[in-house]
Amino acid sequence: MSPGNKDEVSRVFSCERIPCHTPFGEVIMNRIAIGVSGRTIISVALLSALVGAASRPHPAAPSQVSVKLSEWKVELSQASVAAGTVTFAITNAGSIPHGFEVEGEGIEKEVATIQPGATDTLTVTLKPGTYEVYCPVGEDSHKKLGMETHLKVAGTTSSGSSGYGASEMRESHESMSDAHGTTAKVQAIGVTSGGPVIQILPGPFPFPDSAAPILQAFGDEREGLESQVKNGPYSNNVARISGTFSFTAWDKGAIRDSVDGVAEFASQDGARWRLVLDRVQTKDVPHHPRFGGVILGLYYHGSTRVHTPLVPTINSAVALWAVGHLYKNGALVTDNAMVHVMLLSRTRRDGDFALACWDCSKNKIEELQLQILPGPGEPKFDAPGGFLFVNWEQSRSRNAAN
Repeated sequence: MSPGNKDEVSRVFSCERIPCHTPFGEVIMNRIAIGVSGRTIISVALLSALVGAASRPHPAAPSQVSVKLSEWKVELSQASVAAGTVTFAITNAGSIPHGFEVEGEGIEKEVATIQPGATDTLTVTLKPGTYEVYCPVGEDSHKKLGMETHLKVAGTTSSGSSGYGASEMRESHESMSDAHGTTAKVQAIGVTSGGPVIQILPGPFPFPDSAAPILQAFGDEREGLESQVKNGPYSNNVARISGTFSFTAWDKGAIRDSVDGVAEFASQDGARWRLVLDRVQTKDVPHHPRFGGVILGLYYHGSTRVHTPLVPTINSAVALWAVGHLYKNGALVTDNAMVHVMLLSRTRRDGDFALACWDCSKNKIEELQLQILPGPGEPKFDAPGGFLFVNWEQSRSRNAAN
Protein backbone atom coordinates (compact mmCIF):
# COMPACT_ATOMS: atom_id res chain seq x y z
CA MET A 1 0.00 0.00 0.00
CA SER A 2 1.38 3.42 -0.98
CA PRO A 3 1.82 6.21 1.57
CA GLY A 4 -1.03 8.10 -0.09
CA ASN A 5 -3.39 5.19 0.30
CA LYS A 6 -2.40 4.81 3.95
CA ASP A 7 -3.34 8.43 4.59
CA GLU A 8 -6.66 7.93 2.85
CA VAL A 9 -7.47 4.95 5.01
CA SER A 10 -6.57 6.95 8.09
CA ARG A 11 -8.91 9.69 7.06
CA VAL A 12 -11.73 7.27 6.30
CA PHE A 13 -11.39 5.63 9.77
CA SER A 14 -11.24 8.90 11.63
CA CYS A 15 -13.74 11.34 12.96
CA GLU A 16 -12.66 13.69 10.18
CA ARG A 17 -14.54 11.74 7.45
CA ILE A 18 -17.00 9.78 9.57
CA PRO A 19 -18.14 11.64 12.67
CA CYS A 20 -17.43 9.51 15.68
CA HIS A 21 -20.67 10.43 17.36
CA THR A 22 -22.73 8.80 14.61
CA PRO A 23 -23.79 5.16 15.07
CA PHE A 24 -21.72 4.04 12.07
CA GLY A 25 -18.69 5.97 13.33
CA GLU A 26 -18.91 4.38 16.79
CA VAL A 27 -19.08 0.91 15.26
CA ILE A 28 -16.00 1.54 13.10
CA MET A 29 -13.94 2.97 15.98
CA ASN A 30 -14.91 0.12 18.33
CA ARG A 31 -13.80 -2.45 15.76
CA ILE A 32 -10.48 -0.66 15.38
CA ALA A 33 -10.03 -0.60 19.16
CA ILE A 34 -10.96 -4.28 19.44
CA GLY A 35 -8.48 -5.19 16.71
CA VAL A 36 -5.60 -3.33 18.36
CA SER A 37 -6.50 -4.69 21.79
CA GLY A 38 -6.80 -8.26 20.46
CA ARG A 39 -3.40 -8.08 18.82
CA THR A 40 -1.93 -6.75 22.07
CA ILE A 41 -3.54 -9.50 24.16
CA ILE A 42 -2.35 -12.20 21.76
CA SER A 43 1.20 -10.79 21.78
CA VAL A 44 1.32 -10.53 25.57
CA ALA A 45 -0.11 -14.05 25.96
CA LEU A 46 2.45 -15.49 23.54
CA LEU A 47 5.30 -13.71 25.28
CA SER A 48 4.09 -14.92 28.67
CA ALA A 49 3.91 -18.48 27.38
CA LEU A 50 7.46 -18.30 26.03
CA VAL A 51 8.81 -16.78 29.24
CA GLY A 52 6.92 -19.37 31.28
CA ALA A 53 8.35 -22.22 29.22
CA ALA A 54 11.85 -20.86 29.60
CA SER A 55 11.58 -20.43 33.37
CA ARG A 56 9.78 -23.74 34.07
CA PRO A 57 12.43 -26.23 35.41
CA HIS A 58 12.92 -29.37 33.36
CA PRO A 59 13.53 -32.68 35.21
CA ALA A 60 17.29 -32.98 35.76
CA ALA A 61 19.03 -35.68 33.78
CA PRO A 62 20.32 -38.48 36.06
CA SER A 63 23.93 -38.09 37.14
CA GLN A 64 26.24 -40.94 36.16
CA VAL A 65 29.27 -42.00 38.16
CA SER A 66 31.68 -44.58 36.79
CA VAL A 67 33.02 -47.03 39.37
CA LYS A 68 36.11 -49.23 39.09
CA LEU A 69 36.58 -52.07 41.60
CA SER A 70 39.89 -53.85 42.13
CA GLU A 71 42.00 -55.34 44.93
CA TRP A 72 41.65 -53.47 47.29
CA LYS A 73 40.11 -50.15 46.32
CA VAL A 74 37.00 -48.45 44.96
CA GLU A 75 37.61 -45.67 42.44
CA LEU A 76 34.91 -43.18 41.47
CA SER A 77 34.99 -40.98 38.37
CA GLN A 78 33.95 -38.01 40.53
CA ALA A 79 33.93 -37.21 44.21
CA SER A 80 30.57 -35.41 44.35
CA VAL A 81 27.29 -35.12 42.46
CA ALA A 82 24.08 -33.11 42.64
CA ALA A 83 21.16 -34.48 44.62
CA GLY A 84 18.69 -36.55 42.65
CA THR A 85 18.85 -39.71 40.58
CA VAL A 86 22.35 -41.14 40.28
CA THR A 87 23.35 -44.12 38.15
CA PHE A 88 26.55 -45.95 39.06
CA ALA A 89 28.18 -47.74 36.12
CA ILE A 90 30.34 -50.38 37.81
CA THR A 91 33.25 -52.37 36.40
CA ASN A 92 35.03 -55.13 38.29
CA ALA A 93 38.60 -54.66 37.09
CA GLY A 94 39.93 -57.03 39.74
CA SER A 95 40.80 -60.71 39.66
CA ILE A 96 38.16 -61.92 42.16
CA PRO A 97 34.41 -61.26 42.63
CA HIS A 98 33.47 -57.94 44.19
CA GLY A 99 30.25 -56.07 44.98
CA PHE A 100 29.12 -52.45 45.27
CA GLU A 101 27.04 -50.80 47.98
CA VAL A 102 25.86 -47.23 48.66
CA GLU A 103 24.96 -46.38 52.25
CA GLY A 104 23.95 -43.18 54.00
CA GLU A 105 21.05 -40.80 54.76
CA GLY A 106 18.75 -43.75 55.39
CA ILE A 107 19.64 -45.44 52.08
CA GLU A 108 21.37 -48.80 51.67
CA LYS A 109 21.41 -50.28 48.15
CA GLU A 110 23.81 -52.83 46.66
CA VAL A 111 24.87 -55.01 43.80
CA ALA A 112 25.88 -58.08 45.78
CA THR A 113 28.32 -59.72 43.36
CA ILE A 114 30.07 -58.73 40.14
CA GLN A 115 32.38 -61.30 38.59
CA PRO A 116 35.92 -60.35 37.45
CA GLY A 117 35.75 -58.44 34.15
CA ALA A 118 31.97 -57.99 34.36
CA THR A 119 29.93 -54.78 34.60
CA ASP A 120 26.67 -53.79 36.26
CA THR A 121 24.66 -50.68 37.14
CA LEU A 122 22.94 -49.37 40.24
CA THR A 123 20.48 -46.45 40.12
CA VAL A 124 19.47 -44.70 43.34
CA THR A 125 17.92 -41.38 44.36
CA LEU A 126 20.22 -39.55 46.75
CA LYS A 127 19.51 -36.66 49.11
CA PRO A 128 22.20 -34.10 50.03
CA GLY A 129 24.77 -35.62 52.36
CA THR A 130 27.84 -37.85 52.43
CA TYR A 131 27.53 -41.51 51.46
CA GLU A 132 29.78 -44.52 52.00
CA VAL A 133 30.43 -46.52 48.85
CA TYR A 134 32.18 -49.83 49.33
CA CYS A 135 32.48 -53.51 48.46
CA PRO A 136 30.25 -55.58 50.79
CA VAL A 137 31.77 -58.99 49.92
CA GLY A 138 32.85 -61.20 52.82
CA GLU A 139 30.69 -59.50 55.45
CA ASP A 140 32.56 -56.25 54.75
CA SER A 141 36.00 -57.91 54.73
CA HIS A 142 36.76 -56.28 51.37
CA LYS A 143 35.70 -52.95 52.87
CA LYS A 144 38.09 -53.41 55.79
CA LEU A 145 40.88 -54.19 53.35
CA GLY A 146 40.49 -50.76 51.76
CA MET A 147 37.58 -51.12 49.32
CA GLU A 148 35.66 -48.06 50.45
CA THR A 149 35.43 -44.39 49.65
CA HIS A 150 32.87 -41.58 50.01
CA LEU A 151 30.58 -39.68 47.67
CA LYS A 152 29.37 -36.20 48.54
CA VAL A 153 25.89 -35.28 47.30
CA ALA A 154 25.34 -31.52 47.08
CA GLY A 155 22.03 -29.69 47.19
CA THR A 156 22.93 -27.61 44.13
CA THR A 157 23.69 -28.62 40.57
CA SER A 158 27.42 -28.23 41.05
CA SER A 159 29.54 -31.35 41.23
CA GLY A 160 33.09 -32.04 42.23
CA SER A 161 36.23 -32.91 40.35
CA SER A 162 35.91 -35.82 37.97
CA GLY A 163 38.11 -38.63 36.74
CA TYR A 164 39.16 -41.85 38.48
CA GLY A 165 41.08 -41.02 41.62
CA ALA A 166 39.14 -37.84 42.34
CA SER A 167 37.61 -39.38 45.45
CA GLU A 168 41.02 -40.60 46.63
CA MET A 169 42.47 -37.11 46.08
CA ARG A 170 39.69 -35.59 48.15
CA GLU A 171 40.07 -38.10 50.96
CA SER A 172 43.84 -37.66 50.92
CA HIS A 173 43.34 -33.93 51.33
CA GLU A 174 40.88 -34.50 54.17
CA SER A 175 43.34 -36.87 55.85
CA MET A 176 46.05 -34.24 55.60
CA SER A 177 43.68 -31.71 57.14
CA ASP A 178 42.84 -34.12 59.95
CA ALA A 179 46.55 -34.66 60.57
CA HIS A 180 46.96 -30.94 61.16
CA GLY A 181 43.73 -30.53 63.09
CA THR A 182 42.58 -33.58 65.03
CA THR A 183 44.19 -36.80 66.09
CA ALA A 184 43.09 -39.81 64.05
CA LYS A 185 41.37 -42.60 65.98
CA VAL A 186 43.82 -45.34 66.91
CA GLN A 187 42.71 -48.89 67.63
CA ALA A 188 44.88 -51.21 69.67
CA ILE A 189 44.65 -54.80 70.86
CA GLY A 190 46.71 -56.85 73.25
CA VAL A 191 46.86 -60.64 72.87
CA THR A 192 48.15 -63.27 75.29
CA SER A 193 48.57 -66.93 74.38
CA GLY A 194 47.01 -69.74 76.35
CA GLY A 195 45.86 -73.36 76.29
CA PRO A 196 47.45 -76.28 74.45
CA VAL A 197 50.35 -75.43 72.11
CA ILE A 198 50.85 -77.30 68.85
CA GLN A 199 53.32 -77.14 66.01
CA ILE A 200 51.69 -77.69 62.63
CA LEU A 201 53.86 -79.73 60.28
CA PRO A 202 53.60 -80.16 56.48
CA GLY A 203 50.81 -82.36 55.21
CA PRO A 204 47.72 -82.47 52.98
CA PHE A 205 44.93 -79.90 53.34
CA PRO A 206 41.84 -81.77 54.58
CA PHE A 207 39.26 -79.83 52.49
CA PRO A 208 40.67 -79.92 48.94
CA ASP A 209 37.30 -80.19 47.20
CA SER A 210 36.00 -77.09 48.97
CA ALA A 211 39.08 -75.06 48.08
CA ALA A 212 39.38 -76.21 44.45
CA PRO A 213 36.81 -73.90 42.79
CA ILE A 214 38.16 -70.87 44.67
CA LEU A 215 41.72 -71.58 43.58
CA GLN A 216 40.60 -71.02 39.97
CA ALA A 217 40.62 -67.25 40.63
CA PHE A 218 44.24 -67.07 41.74
CA GLY A 219 45.90 -66.73 38.34
CA ASP A 220 49.66 -67.09 38.35
CA GLU A 221 49.69 -68.07 42.03
CA ARG A 222 47.35 -70.99 41.49
CA GLU A 223 50.09 -73.53 40.79
CA GLY A 224 51.98 -72.73 43.99
CA LEU A 225 48.83 -72.91 46.07
CA GLU A 226 47.75 -76.19 44.53
CA SER A 227 51.07 -77.71 45.55
CA GLN A 228 50.22 -76.79 49.14
CA VAL A 229 46.99 -78.76 48.89
CA LYS A 230 49.09 -81.93 48.89
CA ASN A 231 51.82 -80.84 51.26
CA GLY A 232 51.33 -77.48 52.94
CA PRO A 233 51.19 -75.75 56.31
CA TYR A 234 47.45 -76.17 56.95
CA SER A 235 47.33 -79.86 57.72
CA ASN A 236 46.29 -82.31 60.39
CA ASN A 237 49.90 -83.29 60.97
CA VAL A 238 50.56 -81.73 64.37
CA ALA A 239 52.85 -82.17 67.38
CA ARG A 240 52.30 -80.99 70.98
CA ILE A 241 54.98 -78.50 72.08
CA SER A 242 55.33 -75.74 74.68
CA GLY A 243 55.75 -71.98 74.51
CA THR A 244 54.28 -68.51 75.05
CA PHE A 245 53.40 -65.54 72.84
CA SER A 246 52.13 -62.06 73.69
CA PHE A 247 51.96 -58.89 71.64
CA THR A 248 50.26 -55.54 71.24
CA ALA A 249 49.21 -54.27 67.82
CA TRP A 250 48.10 -50.79 66.78
CA ASP A 251 45.85 -50.18 63.80
CA LYS A 252 46.60 -46.62 62.66
CA GLY A 253 46.33 -46.97 58.88
CA ALA A 254 48.50 -49.28 56.77
CA ILE A 255 51.65 -47.17 56.67
CA ARG A 256 51.49 -46.20 60.36
CA ASP A 257 50.51 -49.51 61.98
CA SER A 258 52.84 -50.96 64.56
CA VAL A 259 53.39 -54.08 66.63
CA ASP A 260 55.42 -55.06 69.67
CA GLY A 261 55.67 -58.64 70.87
CA VAL A 262 57.74 -61.73 71.68
CA ALA A 263 57.12 -65.43 71.05
CA GLU A 264 59.19 -68.20 72.63
CA PHE A 265 58.65 -71.89 71.99
CA ALA A 266 60.41 -75.25 71.74
CA SER A 267 59.70 -77.01 68.45
CA GLN A 268 59.01 -80.76 68.09
CA ASP A 269 62.72 -81.48 67.55
CA GLY A 270 63.71 -79.79 70.84
CA ALA A 271 65.12 -76.56 69.31
CA ARG A 272 64.42 -73.34 71.21
CA TRP A 273 63.06 -70.48 69.11
CA ARG A 274 62.57 -66.81 69.96
CA LEU A 275 60.81 -64.28 67.72
CA VAL A 276 60.89 -60.54 68.38
CA LEU A 277 58.29 -58.57 66.43
CA ASP A 278 59.50 -55.06 65.85
CA ARG A 279 57.77 -53.68 62.72
CA VAL A 280 54.81 -54.38 60.48
CA GLN A 281 55.02 -55.37 56.86
CA THR A 282 53.22 -52.79 54.71
CA LYS A 283 54.22 -54.13 51.29
CA ASP A 284 52.15 -56.64 49.33
CA VAL A 285 52.26 -60.26 50.42
CA PRO A 286 51.39 -63.32 48.31
CA HIS A 287 47.86 -64.37 47.30
CA HIS A 288 46.51 -60.94 46.31
CA PRO A 289 47.99 -57.46 46.75
CA ARG A 290 47.52 -54.82 49.43
CA PHE A 291 47.70 -57.08 52.42
CA GLY A 292 49.92 -55.84 55.16
CA GLY A 293 49.91 -53.99 58.44
CA VAL A 294 47.36 -54.58 61.20
CA ILE A 295 43.65 -55.27 60.57
CA LEU A 296 41.22 -55.57 63.46
CA GLY A 297 38.14 -57.70 62.83
CA LEU A 298 38.38 -59.56 59.54
CA TYR A 299 36.23 -62.27 57.97
CA TYR A 300 38.31 -64.05 55.34
CA HIS A 301 40.03 -67.17 53.95
CA GLY A 302 38.04 -70.26 52.98
CA SER A 303 34.93 -69.52 50.92
CA THR A 304 35.28 -65.71 51.15
CA ARG A 305 37.74 -65.52 48.21
CA VAL A 306 39.87 -63.22 50.35
CA HIS A 307 43.44 -64.50 50.61
CA THR A 308 44.31 -68.19 50.36
CA PRO A 309 41.43 -70.71 50.56
CA LEU A 310 43.81 -73.26 52.08
CA VAL A 311 42.67 -72.00 55.47
CA PRO A 312 39.10 -72.56 56.70
CA THR A 313 36.68 -69.62 56.60
CA ILE A 314 37.31 -67.66 59.80
CA ASN A 315 36.63 -64.50 61.75
CA SER A 316 39.62 -62.83 63.35
CA ALA A 317 39.93 -60.33 66.15
CA VAL A 318 43.26 -59.25 64.67
CA ALA A 319 45.31 -60.20 61.63
CA LEU A 320 48.75 -58.74 61.06
CA TRP A 321 51.73 -59.10 58.77
CA ALA A 322 55.05 -58.23 60.34
CA VAL A 323 58.82 -58.52 60.14
CA GLY A 324 60.88 -59.81 63.04
CA HIS A 325 64.17 -61.05 64.42
CA LEU A 326 64.25 -64.85 64.70
CA TYR A 327 66.67 -66.68 66.98
CA LYS A 328 67.34 -70.42 67.27
CA ASN A 329 69.05 -71.70 70.42
CA GLY A 330 70.20 -68.16 71.16
CA ALA A 331 71.76 -67.46 67.72
CA LEU A 332 70.26 -65.00 65.23
CA VAL A 333 68.81 -66.80 62.21
CA THR A 334 67.47 -63.71 60.43
CA ASP A 335 66.45 -60.15 61.15
CA ASN A 336 64.03 -60.27 58.24
CA ALA A 337 61.65 -63.11 59.13
CA MET A 338 58.24 -62.76 57.47
CA VAL A 339 55.51 -63.21 60.07
CA HIS A 340 51.74 -63.67 59.87
CA VAL A 341 49.66 -63.66 63.06
CA MET A 342 45.94 -64.18 63.62
CA LEU A 343 43.71 -64.42 66.67
CA LEU A 344 40.84 -66.25 65.03
CA SER A 345 37.76 -68.38 65.49
CA ARG A 346 38.66 -71.89 66.58
CA THR A 347 39.49 -74.19 63.64
CA ARG A 348 40.86 -77.25 65.48
CA ARG A 349 39.17 -79.71 67.76
CA ASP A 350 40.41 -80.83 71.14
CA GLY A 351 42.35 -84.07 71.47
CA ASP A 352 44.07 -84.65 68.13
CA PHE A 353 43.83 -80.94 67.09
CA ALA A 354 42.73 -81.81 63.56
CA LEU A 355 41.02 -79.15 61.47
CA ALA A 356 37.37 -79.55 62.39
CA CYS A 357 35.48 -77.35 59.93
CA TRP A 358 35.61 -75.72 56.49
CA ASP A 359 33.51 -72.80 57.76
CA CYS A 360 34.71 -72.01 61.27
CA SER A 361 33.59 -68.38 61.32
CA LYS A 362 30.94 -68.88 64.02
CA ASN A 363 33.30 -70.53 66.51
CA LYS A 364 34.75 -68.79 69.53
CA ILE A 365 37.68 -66.48 68.75
CA GLU A 366 40.50 -67.94 70.86
CA GLU A 367 42.95 -69.67 68.52
CA LEU A 368 46.25 -67.80 68.15
CA GLN A 369 48.25 -68.66 65.02
CA LEU A 370 51.88 -67.73 64.41
CA GLN A 371 53.41 -68.47 61.02
CA ILE A 372 57.06 -67.62 60.32
CA LEU A 373 58.72 -67.79 56.89
CA PRO A 374 62.19 -66.84 55.64
CA GLY A 375 62.61 -63.38 54.14
CA PRO A 376 62.84 -62.93 50.34
CA GLY A 377 65.96 -64.66 48.98
CA GLU A 378 66.80 -66.30 52.29
CA PRO A 379 67.23 -70.08 52.77
CA LYS A 380 64.51 -72.17 54.33
CA PHE A 381 64.61 -72.62 58.08
CA ASP A 382 66.08 -75.78 59.61
CA ALA A 383 62.60 -77.08 60.40
CA PRO A 384 60.12 -79.43 58.70
CA GLY A 385 58.97 -77.78 55.46
CA GLY A 386 61.38 -74.91 56.02
CA PHE A 387 58.83 -72.89 58.02
CA LEU A 388 57.51 -72.55 61.58
CA PHE A 389 53.80 -72.71 62.33
CA VAL A 390 52.56 -72.69 65.94
CA ASN A 391 49.06 -72.52 67.46
CA TRP A 392 47.90 -71.63 70.98
CA GLU A 393 44.36 -72.98 71.24
CA GLN A 394 42.85 -70.97 74.14
CA SER A 395 44.22 -67.46 73.90
CA ARG A 396 42.63 -64.14 74.84
CA SER A 397 42.65 -60.50 73.87
CA ARG A 398 42.06 -57.15 75.51
CA ASN A 399 41.69 -53.57 74.39
CA ALA A 400 45.08 -51.95 74.72
CA ALA A 401 45.92 -48.35 75.52
CA ASN A 402 46.47 -46.15 72.49
